[in-house]
This record gives sequence, structure tokens and C-alpha cells, in this order.
Amino acid sequence: MNAFVSKILGFVISIITMVSMTFTPITEEIVKSNYDYAKSFDKVEVADQLVPVEEEHGWTFTTDRDFKVVQLTDIHIGGGSLSKGKDRKAMNAVAAMLAYEKPNLVILTGDMAYPFPIQSGTFNNEISTRMLITLLEQLGVYYAPVFGNHDSEGYGTHSREEIGDIWGEEGLQYSLFKKGPEDIDGVGNYVIKVKGTDGIVKHAFYMFDSNEYLENDPMGLFGNYDRIHDNQIEWYSNSVKAIDEANNDGEAIFNSYAFFHIPLPEFHEAVQNEDSFFVGTRKEKACAPALNSGLATAMLEAGDVMGVFVGHDHVNDYVVDWRGILFGYGRFTGGATVYHDIPQGNGARIIELTEGSRTIKTWIRIKDGKVINEVNYPADAQ
Repeated sequence: MNAFVSKILGFVISIITMVSMTFTPITEEIVKSNYDYAKSFDKVEVADQLVPVEEEHGWTFTTDRDFKVVQLTDIHIGGGSLSKGKDRKAMNAVAAMLAYEKPNLVILTGDMAYPFPIQSGTFNNEISTRMLITLLEQLGVYYAPVFGNHDSEGYGTHSREEIGDIWGEEGLQYSLFKKGPEDIDGVGNYVIKVKGTDGIVKHAFYMFDSNEYLENDPMGLFGNYDRIHDNQIEWYSNSVKAIDEANNDGEAIFNSYAFFHIPLPEFHEAVQNEDSFFVGTRKEKACAPALNSGLATAMLEAGDVMGVFVGHDHVNDYVVDWRGILFGYGRFTGGATVYHDIPQGNGARIIELTEGSRTIKTWIRIKDGKVINEVNYPADAQ
């Protein structure tokens, strides 16, 4: 049975499931038990935890030390009666990754929620979103999400704007989510910067909404994915210029990194080059938009981006060199994929940035604590 037929069949069965289960006391009891489970984890103790300062369209950390990011992707919290076990497996993975690594920042590259009724038992993407937020707040590490295609599916109960409001609610102590400028496409385009104590920006994380589906495929039945739009690329270019000007009129060089959900078409080009530096697992072709937005070219022209990190494709976790930029997948973090599981199970990608050096140290941490696929870039690619 192909994926399209499976998805159609899933929707039909979902209607039956929803009518019979979604609003029953059993479902409410299961949802409450998973909320309670999310609150049961110990806070992660990060030594000398950095506290970011809020700005109009982002946040700034200040430190002269190395900076560590944990990338979580495709956590796929269902939030319903059918996903209790998978949701707990995903929560266990999130908590374990943060306990092992004790990062300065957690970046979530989309598909945090997965309210696909045949697998979760609900259309309610607010429940799954709040369940994950409850866990992240309990763990007590600053986190920054960008949206994937599943976070606000057309059949979900809440729109992308509404889910964005939830991630950015006042009262959340550790959420760094920003909906971003209103005059550009997407919900959640923002910048997180790391400055030294001298006030110079050393690192910039560009957080992009890679959007959902094309207008002719609003439910995603045919896998026609949208792209990062022209006005988002212009926003990126303007952000680079603003940081460059603030850094002593361009005298101080900074390193940048982009995070979003759906990979760029250039991922294909990179892996097809047999001479490219490549480390990790590739079990499927990159499910990229058919239309190339030109973001990768804009990054080459700007010259600031060292790494691009995405999710979306559950059985990929590789890094590959593309024209001097490290393209990388996160490690699937969810309880189970919607097709087949990645070898050795779920986990996270770790990205460590060394103070005073234009380098990326990155590795995969898997659920049992084992570290695999360590890379020092660009040294290992030379």
C-alpha cells in the first residue's frame, strides 16, 4: 500500500476514531496522565546557566565561553488516547538528551506536534503543543522552536498563528519563541544571538518557518511542500547586514547558523557529489520543495552561515558539506516514526561552538547515551 492510499485510509478511520474516542473520559484521563508525566521529570541543572535578554525580534545571550545547542526534531507529540506510549517515549528521549548534555539552548526544528487522528486519537494540536511545553518548562533549559508541516495541519483544531501564540505565551519562563515580523511570510522567523562581554556578536542563529504545503495541496496529501519565501530571504539578508554594521561596521566577523524544518533542494546536490564530505545515516531522499527559493545562494553570497540544520526526514541524520556550508539533519526525537525507525533509535544532534574559532563540533547522542558520528567542521572536511 503506497503512502497516499495509506493516508486517505487513515483519514477515514480517523473519523470513526474521533467520534468514538476523542471526547470520552478515557481520553481525558490519558491526556491528564501524560501531562502529569511531563511534570514528573527533574529539572536539568546547567552550570552557570546563561540568561538571554529579549529584543524586538529575538534574544541575545552574552558569554565568552563555548556555546552548546541541542537540536531536537520531529518529536511528534500526539496528545491523544492512541499515542500515550509513543508520547512518553518521546518525552523520555527529550529529558534524557538534555540531562546528558546540559546545553545552553535547545532548538526544536519542527513537527513538535503530530495530531494525526489515526495515530494519536485527536485533531487537537493545542493539547500536544501544551504537553511538550509543559515538559520543556519542567526541564528548565531555554528552548527555541520553529514550525514543521505537522504543527498546524489543515485538519488540526488550531491555526499556525494560534499555535504560535501558545509557544509565545507570557508566563513561560524558558520559551524564546518569537512570531517574527508581521510583514513577512511564516510564523516564527527570529534571530538568537550570542555576544561576547565586549558587545560583539560572535554567533547568530536564524530561525525560519519553512512553511507547510502549496496551495494546491493544503492537506499535504501529495507531499507538495512549500518553500522559504522571498520576503523571508530578504529578512535574513537584512538581519546579516544589521549585525555586521553593529559589529564595528563589519570589522568583527561573526558565524551564523540556520534552523528550519524542511530541507533545501541543495541537500540533493550535496549528497550526489561523491567527493562531498559526508557522515551519518541517509535512509531516504530529502523531501525538499520542488521550487528552489534561493536561500542557499543568499547564504553563500552573505558568507556568514557555517551550518544549516533541518528535520522532516525521519531516517536521515547525516551532515554533508555543500560549498563550504555544513548541511545537517537532526536526529529524530519522537517516540516512533510514521514509517520506519532510524537505526539505533531516537536521540538528538548536538552542536558545540568554540569561543574564538570558526568551527562546528557536532555529534549524535542516542537514547542509551551513546555518542556517534562526531564531526569537527571544517577540519574533517579538508
